[in-house]
Amino acid sequence: MRHLLFAALAVLSVPALAATPAETVASFHEALKRGDMAQASALLAPAVDIYESGYVERSRAEYAAHHLPADMAFAKTTTMRILQQHEQASGDLAIVRRETETTGSHQGKPVHLFGTETVLLERDGDGWLITHVHWSSRKAK
Repeated sequence: MRHLLFAALAVLSVPALAATPAETVASFHEALKRGDMAQASALLAPAVDIYESGYVERSRAEYAAHHLPADMAFAKTTTMRILQQHEQASGDLAIVRRETETTGSHQGKPVHLFGTETVLLERDGDGWLITHVHWSSRKAK
């Protein structure tokens, strides 16, 4: 019995494997879909830059106070499918590039968009923080 206790404690004390940059981006999108502002914000660096539709938000606090609630509402009522994804990491920096298709409805209107996303990340301890996001989308024809 004592050996089992020590074995269980040893397993619990092993740090969890760090999420990859792509897993971090996926976790951010999952938090948006769940409406989890705290988790979405926790994955962003304090000085994150978010570029979308010609606008720039220059910090996690600015994004949380402005577009984050609208992005969560949009994510809740739509489905995003990843068409292509590429991850590249070098040392403490990484980039994740995605092409997506988003469908559903939002505020009573149908949604069908093709999008591109570029996310820059920086290593933070055992994980990654998002330091820059650039979103662009177009309506499907």
